[in-house]
Amino acid sequence: MYAAFWRVLPGPWWVRLFIVIVLVAAVLYGLFFYAFPWVSQFVNPQEVTVE
Repeated sequence: MYAAFWRVLPGPWWVRLFIVIVLVAAVLYGLFFYAFPWVSQFVNPQEVTVE
């Protein structure tokens, strides 16, 4: 799967690498600033009880 994705990207290897780095950074940004805060509304670690 990753090899097919790598072949689909345009340009020489250094352009492909730059595109992959930008895409990974965009996904991480989306997770940290949108997905994780949204999920933290539903999961509250301070309300854990252990008997």
